Amino acid sequence: MIRSFLRGLVDGPFARQLRRFVIVGAIAAGVQLVLLWAFVDSIGLHYLLGAVLAIEVTIVLSYVLNNAWTFQASRNTGTSEYLVGLLKTNVVRGTAIPIQLGVLFGFVEWGNIPYLLANALAIVLSGVYRYVLDARWTWG
Repeated sequence: MIRSFLRGLVDGPFARQLRRFVIVGAIAAGVQLVLLWAFVDSIGLHYLLGAVLAIEVTIVLSYVLNNAWTFQASRNTGTSEYLVGLLKTNVVRGTAIPIQLGVLFGFVEWGNIPYLLANALAIVLSGVYRYVLDARWTWG
């Protein structure tokens, strides 16, 4: 069963979409890490506040890229449809913010992991949640 599940991720009906979602996520994660670094090390914000700001910027970036590429077969095209999709992804990803911040906080405060590495791990851990909800609701 596990073997067929893993094979489905590579060759299954959603494999291309999942690969694209991961690529967009990697781009957004890179942008988020650069923004987080800038907010914390350059501006002097607390790492959790910097994370919230960086996350919101990348929510919009991810929506634009995912709508145009990952979910192009079901993309939101009209103005109101596009804005409703942006609102939906903000709800989905907004509900993932406490997950990401909780993991970030735990890794930094209790695991003594540097905040940028901790944030990268938190992005990965909350990514499954975001994919499932976005795929089913935002572009479902």
